[in-house]
Amino acid sequence: MTDRHIRTEDLTLLEQAALLSGADVWQTRALPRVGVPAVWMSDGPHGLRKQERDADHLGLGESEPAVCFPTAATVANTWDEDLAEEIGRALGREAACKGVHMLLGPGLNIKRSPLGGRNFEYFSEDPELSGRLAAAYVRGIQSEGVAATPKHFAVNSQELRRLVSDSVVDERTLRELYLTGFEIVVREAAPWAIMSSYNLVNGTYTHENAHLLTDILRQEWGFDGVVVSDWGGSNDPVAAVAAGGTLEMPSPGFSSARLIVSAVQNGNLAAVDLHDRVDEVLTLTRRVNRHPHTAPVDASDIAHHALARRAAAEGTVLLRNENSILPIASGTRVALVGAFAVAPRYQGAGSSVVNPTRLTNLRDAIEQTTLTLSGYAPGYRLDGSADDALLQEAAHTALDADVAVVAVGIPDADETEGRDRPHLRLPQPQVEALRAVAATGTPVVVVLAGGGPVEVPWLNETTALLHCYLGGQAGAEAVWDVLTGHVNPGGRLAETMPMHVEDAPASAEFPSDRRTAEYREALYVGYRYHTSTGIAPAFPFGFGLSYTRFVYSDLHVTNTEARFTVTNVGERAGSDVAQVYVRRLSPSGVPRPDRELKGFTKVRLKSGERSTVVVPLGERTFRFFDVRTSTWQVEEGDYEILVGPHSADLPLAATLHVTGTVPAGEVDQALAAYAEGDVHRVPDAAFAALLGRELPTQGWAAPPFDRDTPIDQLRRSPSRLVRFAFRFLERAKRRADAQPYPDLSMAFIFHGPLRTLDKMTDGTFTPEFTEAMILIADGNVARGLWQAARAYLAGRRAELRTRQELASGSP
Repeated sequence: MTDRHIRTEDLTLLEQAALLSGADVWQTRALPRVGVPAVWMSDGPHGLRKQERDADHLGLGESEPAVCFPTAATVANTWDEDLAEEIGRALGREAACKGVHMLLGPGLNIKRSPLGGRNFEYFSEDPELSGRLAAAYVRGIQSEGVAATPKHFAVNSQELRRLVSDSVVDERTLRELYLTGFEIVVREAAPWAIMSSYNLVNGTYTHENAHLLTDILRQEWGFDGVVVSDWGGSNDPVAAVAAGGTLEMPSPGFSSARLIVSAVQNGNLAAVDLHDRVDEVLTLTRRVNRHPHTAPVDASDIAHHALARRAAAEGTVLLRNENSILPIASGTRVALVGAFAVAPRYQGAGSSVVNPTRLTNLRDAIEQTTLTLSGYAPGYRLDGSADDALLQEAAHTALDADVAVVAVGIPDADETEGRDRPHLRLPQPQVEALRAVAATGTPVVVVLAGGGPVEVPWLNETTALLHCYLGGQAGAEAVWDVLTGHVNPGGRLAETMPMHVEDAPASAEFPSDRRTAEYREALYVGYRYHTSTGIAPAFPFGFGLSYTRFVYSDLHVTNTEARFTVTNVGERAGSDVAQVYVRRLSPSGVPRPDRELKGFTKVRLKSGERSTVVVPLGERTFRFFDVRTSTWQVEEGDYEILVGPHSADLPLAATLHVTGTVPAGEVDQALAAYAEGDVHRVPDAAFAALLGRELPTQGWAAPPFDRDTPIDQLRRSPSRLVRFAFRFLERAKRRADAQPYPDLSMAFIFHGPLRTLDKMTDGTFTPEFTEAMILIADGNVARGLWQAARAYLAGRRAELRTRQELASGSP
């Protein structure tokens, strides 16, 4: 950008409108006439994914090499804000070195269900933990002059039909659970951008949802940056501008700009709203061009690889360690079993895929240790097919070892953008390999890879279980760091691992295949549900073992802080996460979970060392959102402050009377199910009472279709020709689903709305062309084909004319 301060008034109406949609897949539009440069964007939640050629938004084409850090789900297990900020600085530095101005991350959606296909990209089921770690990432990224883009705002929990699914959620749950993390990020880290989500919230697309983007994000929280749509997530550009949606990505050609110009000229869009959005883009451009980026591109690889290794080790969670088999002593003969030991799972699939600068695996990395590799056997096939010969080989290999390390994990196809996990089980061949090794009597140390929980019916056949999550390019080195005791495991679960998927309250109808996704469980997500109902998980939220032991004592609380002592009573130095939860003791006028995380801190202690820990109790500690007044309030009464190492082990407790802003009330009997936490099967009447309105229609509307109709609904077309053509697409989808690796383009097309014809083709097709296709889908084939031909030709002429007008700078 030139030194001259560009103002909205310096731009023509067309230039203003054009600035609000992308120039291509990754860049905003430059306006050379007035000296406005393009802003280059890149996916980057856990590593830079810059593409120069074959650009796409699904991670299909190869990107420039970059350090692949552990995913957010892994870093969340560290509960370490300083480490998160350090990773953020590294991401920002790599972006700056490669000319990227805006990183699309971090992701911080709440893990409503353990089946969420994109959970590996997100931090936690808890908003306090998610928000604080995401804020640390943002501070780190933006310290390098690169815009961070927290995503996906908001209530984006499932991948199935994510572009058209309507998240139906009550206002209190919306505010307390699904927005609090974003609120923390905005208030504490001031991001320069936020990405809106694909879905609707209570009937309105997020990118044109004034309640979310204007009332809450801008007016209440003070956000002053750009709201960019998820790629293909813009629906109505005029409505978006009016509601607070700034930038539409990727390029829709100039169709959106023409619609905005027309709306202003016709009086259907206020010029002030357009000016506000343009000012946001110009402010972003100034912010990211404030300082020249001169750091060397390659100098950071060694340091950043080391950081990735440290983060992966810190994010590894030790779940079982019978007879203290870990750490493994120097010189131990180790058998390594599992195909993942040579073909590691280190990141998820989709838009976050990073092309790593280097990649290690368990078999190669053991050479860096003082252990002896006695043998390796793959044990199972990665495609999930049975192979008895591999089982026999695995057992034979384990017989000749002191310890067998068995590498298992969630398959690539089960953890990906675009689809949700079908279950929480490991593939049966992996379990059989584990059991074949265990049957030899050799102690079994399981190294589990994956972006989330798994069911563990095989747990008692193991001696130790290490959940490594997705450790990035240095994950294998980090595993041996932990197994050998070079690093004392300090990871603590940032999500609950249920005993069975059915124990997660949303799982009965997750993902919703209807038009609506009803959040009937309200606040009772993850540990909030388990602690309220007494249903024990396999491993609770916040849990993790160590090679040392910690004792908590001497709790003192005030209205502003909890003060207590943590002592390392073991023989090794180590770290623990001191967690503070709050429970309401006095009768409450609103349904509440049994306990909620309100503070935490990472404590690092030498053997025998003790530390006085102070955890602030801030304005979020006791508040609830009062739907009657649409304000945050605090109920007067007694609260219990609970302190300990995880949500199910809180040895310290103290009672605190809080004056509050409102007196305690009584729970409406219509919400009795919520008062008891019994949310597995919430009746319609109770959910309607919670929403404060009638339940919306769940199903898909019958033809005639519209722009929001998912393509998979074309099976219901009245046109025999359309139904015949759809069957070919359906068969292709079934073939894709049967493959061991996800086909993201097929998932995007099959469940995407018809509007993607004009939103994802860079102006090749226009909204008028899409309307012609809808006519065909509705059975008006001849008329639709005629209009499609006319719309296509008219669209090409309109694109050329708009391009010429923009280049000339004419009003």
